[in-house]
Amino acid sequence: MQIQRIAGLTTAEAAQRFEAVGPNEMPAGGARTLGQIIMETLREPMFLLLIGAAVLYLFIGDLAEGLFLVAGAAASIGLVIFQEARSERALAALRELAQPHARVLRNGVETRIAARDLVPDDILLIGEGERLPADGVLMAGDVLSVDESALTGESAPVTKQPAVGVPDLTVEPAPGAEAGPFLFGGTLVVRGQGVVAVSRTGAASALGRIGSSLAAISHEPTPLQKTAGRLVALLGLLALVFCGLVAMAYGFLRDDWIGGALAGVTVAISLIPEEFPMVLAVFLALGAWRLANHQVLARRSAVIETLGGATVLCVDKTGTLTENRMQVARVWTAAGEFALASGAPSGAAADLLRYASLASAVRPVDPMDKAVRALDLSGAGEQQGEQEPERTWPLRPELLAVVQLWRLPGEVCLAAAKGAPEAIFRLCRLPDAEVARLQGIIESYARDGLRVLGVAFTRPTQAFADPQDVAFEFAGLVGFLDPLRPEVPAALNEARGAGIKVMMITGDHPATALAIARAAGIDTEAGVLTGTEVASLSFEVLCERLKRVRVFARITPEQKLRIVEALKADGEVVAMTGDGVNDAPALEAAHIGVAMGRKGTDVAREAADLVLLDDSFASIVGGVRLGRRIFSNLRRALTYITAIHVPIAGLALSPILLGLPPLLFPMHVVLLELVIDPTCSLVFEAEPSEADAMKRPPRRPEEALFGPTQILVALVQGAGVLVGVLGLYWWALSAFPGAEDAARGAAFLALVVGNLVLALTDSASSGRLFAPHRRTYWIIVAAVAVVMTLVLTVPAIATLFDVALPQRDLLLAALATGALSGGWTSVGVIAGSRFSRSDRRGRRGNSHALK
Repeated sequence: MQIQRIAGLTTAEAAQRFEAVGPNEMPAGGARTLGQIIMETLREPMFLLLIGAAVLYLFIGDLAEGLFLVAGAAASIGLVIFQEARSERALAALRELAQPHARVLRNGVETRIAARDLVPDDILLIGEGERLPADGVLMAGDVLSVDESALTGESAPVTKQPAVGVPDLTVEPAPGAEAGPFLFGGTLVVRGQGVVAVSRTGAASALGRIGSSLAAISHEPTPLQKTAGRLVALLGLLALVFCGLVAMAYGFLRDDWIGGALAGVTVAISLIPEEFPMVLAVFLALGAWRLANHQVLARRSAVIETLGGATVLCVDKTGTLTENRMQVARVWTAAGEFALASGAPSGAAADLLRYASLASAVRPVDPMDKAVRALDLSGAGEQQGEQEPERTWPLRPELLAVVQLWRLPGEVCLAAAKGAPEAIFRLCRLPDAEVARLQGIIESYARDGLRVLGVAFTRPTQAFADPQDVAFEFAGLVGFLDPLRPEVPAALNEARGAGIKVMMITGDHPATALAIARAAGIDTEAGVLTGTEVASLSFEVLCERLKRVRVFARITPEQKLRIVEALKADGEVVAMTGDGVNDAPALEAAHIGVAMGRKGTDVAREAADLVLLDDSFASIVGGVRLGRRIFSNLRRALTYITAIHVPIAGLALSPILLGLPPLLFPMHVVLLELVIDPTCSLVFEAEPSEADAMKRPPRRPEEALFGPTQILVALVQGAGVLVGVLGLYWWALSAFPGAEDAARGAAFLALVVGNLVLALTDSASSGRLFAPHRRTYWIIVAAVAVVMTLVLTVPAIATLFDVALPQRDLLLAALATGALSGGWTSVGVIAGSRFSRSDRRGRRGNSHALK
């Protein structure tokens, strides 16, 4: 490896290396090929029965009917394959979004690129909490603490020091070595930041050589998918039992064993709701894709079921409620206060900014470092040029300040410190009276929503190992303003209207936290709870305080976890945001862990269920809204599937038991299945949120997606269609003797119309029949109308389906029966739903307001 200049590779050089070594990634896992999708589809019981029925008709039945069944089976299988492939493409796009990114120097400029685009000799910038995307050599920066347990199994972090000169790479470096400069892909930077020259990527890296990938996405079935699979398997078993019973009954009672076999297959086909797993896959994949379009990446599809039921949103302040775009607003020195809005700083204020700049990273990532260096107008930045500090003492638990030692032109040695005012006061050894005076200034800044850092400097005459051994000179205070995101107040108001409690949890000063909370619209009536108080309160008292308090300040990651546990113990469904390495336990413990996509660490993203691609609070609320929509639409779709299978199965079985001529044959069922699948997966999924979706309280945590209530509604709806169509068929056979085919045609038409009307009423979330999102539904209706016209009027097709065009009166009766049987129960369901919502709103109004 040739170590490149600090400017990094050029775009052309990177392209050449990428062409030579390929992408920095392991072989993709989890994705299904088209062949695998086809084989999985052909193993479904529904399609095995279809193929079996087609074979039976080809050999012992009518050739035309057999060919139709073959074509129908091919069309039905093709539709499933198309939708599964569509879902797979959506998942592939999500996997692409989930790929890690890296900060590199290209053409001398810091650039954020996909980790797969890294090449050898790239200059990589790394920081605390980031997982290394490739092997490399630490060339500059802090002494790093690196967790290499992914490669070595040792839990204790190892220390890595920057290389001196050009390292010898002829000896193969091994993970686990202390004090060396070699870093390995897949390991985690626990502390420090640095500059790394990439040496090996992809399969050539240490991680690649042992054949494992930490970014592999496992596609375990969700609990809902497992439940649906068990239901389909149970119904499949029942279908086979009924198939045998119907075949035997038909054979013994009518002495028609061939007809019995075909009738049995028809009943079996009609009983299996094979749409369940397919619709679940489509909804979860496309639902996750819709979330991604709203800047919310769902790393686990099962969380979509939970998202709409969140009752508490625990959010960070910086970057989530605010823009994470720090601006220096005010500086305070012993000579006086200076507001940056009034012009360029000079004198003591300029010196203060110079010292603050020297205590900031040379290539800043932290927003405050960027703000300070952008306003370093004294020329310190130019004096530094490409120079690195001689030594850096990063933030430590015992000293919340950054200290950097410089040797600058005209100065023998200068150490600059920047950090929490309390830490700076200790470094300067200020007397208690002065500290108390400065605390008053800090409090006034905090009440104005400013975040305050202290700045100090010293010109040591001899080397020192610990900054706390040296007396620093206090330079002053810097007040930073992080503007509130403009969309936050409206989003917070929407969350409050949806019955969701919003809690702000920050590490900032309590007064700053209260100022930002008030500006955002968060309830501050109960004051602020500090991390010290959270740690000292008993668990029972903490649970009680959390019912009222909405603002938390000076909170550590361990205290975040305690807050989550207390909220869960009180029955809340908790969504928790986090971005740091130590936030992972809280993200794991929350029902919905939400990591920051921009400022978050890789560890936080790995522990989270959702990743905010834009770090915005409004995206969380939008995700809740979309989660409620997905939950509601999926529930409607599953209810519809169950409902429509009731009349199909009943009409296949009832005529046999009642001694009537058969009503449904396999080709009828196949045609209906071709209507059901696109209706469920396209019409229901495209339905927008209900108008009052975000004006209702969250659903109960124990409320099932598809439980006894939905089954009962589906049975009632299906029974309505069954009674209507069967009654029409019975009446038609009696009123029009000898017109069996016309009666069957009328009953089949009524069943199709009832199916379409039921799909419309079950999916409808608004009263507009011709709303733009219903375009797909009306296209399906038009296509079905054309198909039914051909079936009833073209003699060859009518003969194939054993139907005939009904007389005008019977035709009108069929249309009316279908519309009424498909719609009357839904009117009651909608009325009951509205009554239930009104009742819930009334109960909510009588209860205490959710803040």
